[in-house]
Amino acid sequence: MSKWYPKNGRVIFHVDMNSFYASVEMAFDPSLKGKPLAIAGNPEERRGIVVTSSYEARKYGVKTTMPVGEAKRLCPNLIVMRPTFDRYRTASKEMFKILADVTDMVQPVSIDEGYMDITDCQDQGSPPEIAERIQNRIFQELDLPCSIGIAPNKFLAKMASDMKKPMGITILRKRDLEKQLWVLPIEEMYGVGEKTAEKLRKIHVNTIGDLARHSPLELKNLLGINGERLQKRATGIDDRPVDPEAVHEFKSIGTSTTLAQDTTEDLEIRQVFRRLTNKVEARMKNKTVLARNIQITIRYHDRKTITRSRQLQDYISTSDQLFYAAVQLFDEHWNQSPIRLLGVTAQDLVEKNEMTQQLDLFSYEQHASKEKLYKVMETLTEKYGKGTFQHLKNPTDPTITTSFQKDFLDDYKK
Repeated sequence: MSKWYPKNGRVIFHVDMNSFYASVEMAFDPSLKGKPLAIAGNPEERRGIVVTSSYEARKYGVKTTMPVGEAKRLCPNLIVMRPTFDRYRTASKEMFKILADVTDMVQPVSIDEGYMDITDCQDQGSPPEIAERIQNRIFQELDLPCSIGIAPNKFLAKMASDMKKPMGITILRKRDLEKQLWVLPIEEMYGVGEKTAEKLRKIHVNTIGDLARHSPLELKNLLGINGERLQKRATGIDDRPVDPEAVHEFKSIGTSTTLAQDTTEDLEIRQVFRRLTNKVEARMKNKTVLARNIQITIRYHDRKTITRSRQLQDYISTSDQLFYAAVQLFDEHWNQSPIRLLGVTAQDLVEKNEMTQQLDLFSYEQHASKEKLYKVMETLTEKYGKGTFQHLKNPTDPTITTSFQKDFLDDYKK
């Protein structure tokens, strides 16, 4: 057993659910099994984008982020369903409970994946045996497939879990990097996006092995500190611990939406910003946090995307404050071209109970002057209904509309 559990090393798992949303729908409705299935945000409109697809659909070339229309052209028999996030959260919670039965050292990183540190689990068998038991339990109890990567650190475990899908178990040791990892194209490396890959190819870095062997100085000049970090990962160096509390460390809360049609209409744009800031306010309310930085995302009709942010003088939390800051940024940076997508993100977050707001005379008068307004609005809302002031959507509404939120990822502990 000592060969599996080195004295000075770690044994890390990365557990990655396979085609998670589609697999959950198939487990819920077995008649879908074996059929090409795609989960899309809005199947009826152009903004319907494939979130995930079954392996049967992928054989036809259906991919994540592909428009529904294109996916249906590739696969005429494609079944397209809206996501049911309550169902996915329940499955995620049960999956992480199974991982927690093995060790307390579990770090969820998204709804369908997480890391485990099993270095102290020698009494439970070898790492491959433990991985096989986990995989079998998840499949037998939840009817869901997963792949598991086994490695001495998080990066290698993540890369290993991608090497065999579905239902794969892959071991990636440092001594095997040259044969298993370095032969892969650079864009398959975790942490290397499309733009970074383009930059690296210009300096003849075409594989992960090329990155590992390249001049550190040239990589740093090209990518800054990220170049150094990526090269270390490529050579198998990653000291990040598996941190069960990391799920509580969030730096931003944001949301975005693709418009039904490209638009330059000012009123429509502001209505979209109002809906987005309502959602951000609701999640900030649930997490009891304040923000001191606002960021917006604008994607134009030609898919060119820009992000702009601003550090604020004071911490903010209400939809009105978020809306004002976001629209002000937008007005400064919009180039008048038709817009396809808008996003708002609150950043530089602090918990309310850690932040004491010191009101000077001016800000005190602002707060005091709004109190009467808020009371009048509450009275009118009670009299005429909740729709009277659309922008005052209930901030305590806990509805989660996207899987990318991490607010619920520690629910498996309850």
